[in-house]
Amino acid sequence: MVNRILIRTKIIQIAYVFYQNENKSIESSVKELMFSLNKAYDLYNELLALPIEITRYAQERIEAGLAKYCPTEEELAPNRKFIENKFVKQLAGCDELRRNLAKTGENAGGEGKKNYIKSLSEQIFQGEIYQNYMASPEQSYEEDRNLWKKLYKTYICNNEDLEQAFEEESLYWNYDKDIIDTFVLKTFRKFSPEAGEKQTLLPKYTTPNDEEFALTLFRKTLENEKELQDIIKQALRNWEVERIALIDQIILQTAVAEILNFPEIPLNVSLNEYIEIAKQYSTPNSPGFINGTLAGIVNQLKKEGKLLGK
Repeated sequence: MVNRILIRTKIIQIAYVFYQNENKSIESSVKELMFSLNKAYDLYNELLALPIEITRYAQERIEAGLAKYCPTEEELAPNRKFIENKFVKQLAGCDELRRNLAKTGENAGGEGKKNYIKSLSEQIFQGEIYQNYMASPEQSYEEDRNLWKKLYKTYICNNEDLEQAFEEESLYWNYDKDIIDTFVLKTFRKFSPEAGEKQTLLPKYTTPNDEEFALTLFRKTLENEKELQDIIKQALRNWEVERIALIDQIILQTAVAEILNFPEIPLNVSLNEYIEIAKQYSTPNSPGFINGTLAGIVNQLKKEGKLLGK
């Protein structure tokens, strides 16, 4: 689940903190990086659990209506289609998800979490997607799963209030949600009714060597700072490194560390990834600057025979 796009982003974020804190050691920053990547997987599991929690809220809402002293006809005969959703039932019974949530604390978040579940649920119940689903007499696994694909894309993706609520739960979830939303939707598509409670989720890392990639790239970026900065300075010529925004310096430094230490990664892949990071985290002029500087560095390294594997 944690792929190299997320790894590169996390490395730059933690390196940025490292360079702003003179007392921070490389070893403590390495631990922080790994903790941050673990928290990204926790967020994946938290987001997967949202349909379960919203369904649970809907169940409690029905029970509260039945318990009223004078319930309405609708409250006495509630439409239970939403709480009988076959896809959510499989999600709730998924052994792997239950284990993952047990490790992090399924009920973490307290009142703040209850409030955003309530707010999100009420938005869903008032919407056209929910109303149309409830009006349909049919109930199939595919229909039930499609409902949650639509609800997730409409109410959970790009939801600033929800992102704020998750950020309050963990600072390490800042900026993670957009990319992890894509993994959640991928997991929804992966589910099949035949798998039942044995349905598998995405693994913590996309490939087995991604954790090693993260550790190696981060250490090379920080430990070889002088060598990397010298390479960058040569490409900049008359431009002083100190005049460059710190985030751009770190993007360049990390990119050069990757180019030098991972010959198996195609150059265009590395370059494009760091240009995209600059688009997201730096100034409007930074992507062009990063692109031009890295192109110059690559040409320089090729002339020096340091990119023989590329």
